[in-house]
Amino acid sequence: MSNTTWLDTGDNAWQLTAGSLVGLQSIPGLVVLYAGIVKRKWAINSAFMAFYAFAAVLICWVIWAYKMAFGEQWGAAPFVGTPGPILTMNDELEQTFLPTSGIYTNFPMSTMVYFQFVFAAITLVILAGALLGRMNFTAWMLFVPLWLTFSYTVGAFSLWGGGFLASRGVIDYSGGYVIHVSAGTAGFVAAAWVGPRLKQDREDFQPNNVLLTLVGAGILWTGWNGFNGGDPYAASADAGAAVLNTNIATAMSLLVWTILDIIFFKKPAVIGAVQGMITGLVAITPAAGVVAGWGAVIIGALSGSIPWVSMNIIGKKVWLFHLVDDTLGIYHTHTVAGIVGGMMVGVFATVEGSAAFGLTNPGGAIDNNWKQVWLQLVGWLFIVGLNIFMTSVICAFIKYVCRIPLRMSEEQLLIGDDAVHGEDAYAFGDVRRSILHGDTARVPISGDGELGIIQGMPGHTEPEPETQIKTESEGSE
Repeated sequence: MSNTTWLDTGDNAWQLTAGSLVGLQSIPGLVVLYAGIVKRKWAINSAFMAFYAFAAVLICWVIWAYKMAFGEQWGAAPFVGTPGPILTMNDELEQTFLPTSGIYTNFPMSTMVYFQFVFAAITLVILAGALLGRMNFTAWMLFVPLWLTFSYTVGAFSLWGGGFLASRGVIDYSGGYVIHVSAGTAGFVAAAWVGPRLKQDREDFQPNNVLLTLVGAGILWTGWNGFNGGDPYAASADAGAAVLNTNIATAMSLLVWTILDIIFFKKPAVIGAVQGMITGLVAITPAAGVVAGWGAVIIGALSGSIPWVSMNIIGKKVWLFHLVDDTLGIYHTHTVAGIVGGMMVGVFATVEGSAAFGLTNPGGAIDNNWKQVWLQLVGWLFIVGLNIFMTSVICAFIKYVCRIPLRMSEEQLLIGDDAVHGEDAYAFGDVRRSILHGDTARVPISGDGELGIIQGMPGHTEPEPETQIKTESEGSE
């Protein structure tokens, strides 16, 4: 590989940077966001579901899944590429070439494989948000590679790898359909299969650390510069436009969501602002580099309002949303917002933006190309249908063929992290864990420093079998 005249070091540097930013969105971004936004007893499990998915996806990606998403078409049907490894040194050093779509880039295949991996990984991490607080971790370990293989790769190939939706002109700039509509739909379907959290968890699931949630949200927002800015596959003018439009839409969405919270709930909720931020990021993703700045403002206004209505009004009145326990509401923040953004591409895509991205599409409805609206509709309908079917098949396979329960046991559901992982998220959890394991010691049990005895821990040699906790004022020795 001595001949590297094709290599543009600036493009390669930006692509590696963009990929790293997207990686940071998952670890630590969504890891800490999930850890903070859930009930305390699920902090570790929620974070670890994301952490595991990131690692598992990479191994599957380089052994077979990358080529399914971006390789040569497999057979006559234009839905998926031929599976296979991409692990030799020659594979890693050669110029990137996407055979079905005929696209070359000015950076090596190793850079492309990593860049596309972090997109695949974050899709599973987002999907996990619908299943937090009750999915059996063993089932999750199997679900991740299966869903990546049979669902994600099909959507990615169809829209990005040169498949039938791409060839017909459907625009998904950076994953509004491939990632967000897919994750939101699959998460909702999987949530129906897994079943709900405990009744008390559904009724009381207050975030255990709002500030930690904000840290994760900030990483997510900033990392989206790589998410959308990396998809021109070059350090180009369109990459700059995508980054700016991403931030415009996100800021607008957050403001609109917060204003609606104030109008209807009389308080500006921080968690609501985070939801508005996410819906803005999601909605601008399919459009980032093909719409103008004012288009980004409109998309942000819509993404701050339509998913708000979906989550806070429709979600509270329609029976289906009560039946299916979507823990973090990712159907609203990802499916609904992704569809909003995808359809607005059909309206606000510009001729100039499309050309800058390397597309031949003559803009959207604002440039008298109403056909683009229809194409965008076909795109999201395909992705929704694909994920309803494939996710159901995968969950049925795990449950009935592999005989692995999709839902945790009742004991695990009652206790949480300590029962599932033998770990607790916070240091003061040692007291709670000692109670569960039957240990004793004198520890403060009230705000004024009153001492209690917890059985079995060092510091108490004569445990009282008739009581778990006994205060000093009751005469403990």
